[in-house]
Amino acid sequence: MRSCCFLPSRSSLLSAVAALSLVLLPSFVNRPAYGQQSNQADAASSGDKPNMEFALRGQREARAIKYSEWQKYCFKTPGTNMVCRTTISGKWETGQSAVRVDLIEREGEGAARLQLFLPVGLYLQSGVRLTVDQGKPFHIPYVWCLTNACIAGDRANPELLRQMGSGKQLKLEVSDTNLLSVSTLLPLTQFASVRKGAPARSFTQDVAE
Repeated sequence: MRSCCFLPSRSSLLSAVAALSLVLLPSFVNRPAYGQQSNQADAASSGDKPNMEFALRGQREARAIKYSEWQKYCFKTPGTNMVCRTTISGKWETGQSAVRVDLIEREGEGAARLQLFLPVGLYLQSGVRLTVDQGKPFHIPYVWCLTNACIAGDRANPELLRQMGSGKQLKLEVSDTNLLSVSTLLPLTQFASVRKGAPARSFTQDVAE
């Protein structure tokens, strides 16, 4: 960790707290050896294309996940454009976090970023597949892993966002280390109105003169 002579801003602390909360995510499946997980994360974060030279061996049922409503949060610091995050999170029956999906958009910029937080113990080379209703799947690669969470992310495909805005369900599909497909369905009925509406909360960082 880099050291610095300046105290972190409030927005930095909020970001750090949010990042640390991800470490508490439990695993979908039994964790592989640490070395195996590290090697997969390195391959996923190197920018390589997903390995298509594998065949899924079947499907297995995912544990039941209860999803929150979509919510929108915006962040503003002086001299920068507003950044908004449209997000939904899911928890298992135990109350533990299972998955989180964030759409991150900066005011004045056309490009948006889609970011997904998932437990460890998954086959990282296959990435994450997102499908709206009965449409075609979109691939999101894993970019890095923490001790107990892996993050997939990429620039949001405009067609995917268009489909999410008019669709009913978003199917999130991953592969476990046994090459079995595991999927969960996220509701989309509120996504468009929340994304275009006013934020549930706004955070502004003031700079002392």
